[in-house]
Amino acid sequence: MPPYAAVTTFWKDRLASGPRAARPSIQHLVGNMALPFDLARTRAQADILARTIQGDGRTLLLIPGLLASDARMEPMRAILNKAGFDAHHWGMGRNYGPKPDSLDAIDRRVDEIRRTTGGPVTLVGWSLGGLYAREYAKLATAKVGGVVTLGTPFSGDPRANHAWRLYQLVSGTPVDRPPFPCMREVKPPVPTVALWSRRDGVVLPECAKGRRGERDSAIEVDCTHMGFAAAPEGIAAVGKALALTRA
Repeated sequence: MPPYAAVTTFWKDRLASGPRAARPSIQHLVGNMALPFDLARTRAQADILARTIQGDGRTLLLIPGLLASDARMEPMRAILNKAGFDAHHWGMGRNYGPKPDSLDAIDRRVDEIRRTTGGPVTLVGWSLGGLYAREYAKLATAKVGGVVTLGTPFSGDPRANHAWRLYQLVSGTPVDRPPFPCMREVKPPVPTVALWSRRDGVVLPECAKGRRGERDSAIEVDCTHMGFAAAPEGIAAVGKALALTRA
């Protein structure tokens, strides 16, 4: 979709009639400005976090959220590797939203990793990255050991967040019609753990927590949306989630 069409879609959706989806509070949204402090705390506690998380050598693929890149996931990757996992970046640059070949690109990356490791890959997806992880796991179940989502809006109204208009503007894709087959609420046929937070501020907590049958387990985390991949609480929760996906 050309840029002018994306802008037109943005304003059509903005002016559309109908009930407005619930959103997180503005107070919690503003709380995401604590990201620099979260990163500072994580740097200070990196060694403690690595000792707390019980790595088992499993191979992980970290998938960033909208407009994020591998750099955004690096603090988590470094700690998970120090803890004893084999964590990899997705290696596709900045995430500008889903494209028709997004899942194919993830499949190529997973195959590249598996050529070295041989075993299944556990996917850890932050926000939009978690949607990619869930949908890919449905298509390539034999290659995936489990899925951990971090503040991912896989349940409920896709507009129950403060990011959907930005998503449409950046990706040129309607939030409820991604460019590849997608059934957000259908659980992947692998162990699936959802991390969610009452303080998320970007995604409505219920949408990231999901309902029974849409995921295997859900863990509440005391962090903001940005903090899932940056705050000590978020990274420690990923360690707990990975323990739940252990075969």
